[in-house]
Amino acid sequence: MFLSYATGFGLGGGLIIAIGAQNAFVLGQGLRRNHPMLVAFVCALCDGVLIAAGVAGLGTLIAAYPILTTIAAWGGGAFLIWYGLGAFRRLFETETLSEEHIAKTGWKAVLSTTLAVTLLNPHVYLDTVVMLGGIGGQYPADERLGFALGAMSASFVWFFAIALGASWLAPYVARPITWKIVDALTCIVMWLVAYHLLAPEIAGLIGA
Repeated sequence: MFLSYATGFGLGGGLIIAIGAQNAFVLGQGLRRNHPMLVAFVCALCDGVLIAAGVAGLGTLIAAYPILTTIAAWGGGAFLIWYGLGAFRRLFETETLSEEHIAKTGWKAVLSTTLAVTLLNPHVYLDTVVMLGGIGGQYPADERLGFALGAMSASFVWFFAIALGASWLAPYVARPITWKIVDALTCIVMWLVAYHLLAPEIAGLIGA
């Protein structure tokens, strides 16, 4: 049980730590101090549910119906382009990380955006449902729970670490240039992920 848990934790951490749209969003919300704990919890909870579903066999179902990933790719790509555009526009605004200058949004808006960044990105499903689910599904029935819990734990540890870390660093990086770097990073990551999502779909349409 412990070995399967450790394996799940290591594999889950390795996949989650890679820079992506989700991590960039959590970092930005942490620096803004805009409901960072809510963002971290929702991201980790979604990962946990998807990992559990993958280990239970959902990954096999998704692999059998490629249309599901195609729909997710177009929807997710469009959303990431739009979100990246917002970060790009902020590059030309005067903004600092000080408490009195940060524009914050309500928890409902933050919740909906967090869910969109998480669930409209097919890479999330590939990492959690297909990859981790496929690996976990190969374990004996009595060890699958340990693997799944390990991968879930890695997600919770990582998202809360970057949310708390960014929130803690905010007072020490309260300069306009710092925020522009954060927005530039967010824009680049969002658009790169959108490109990787949409390029194969566009190539397929052209080839057809």
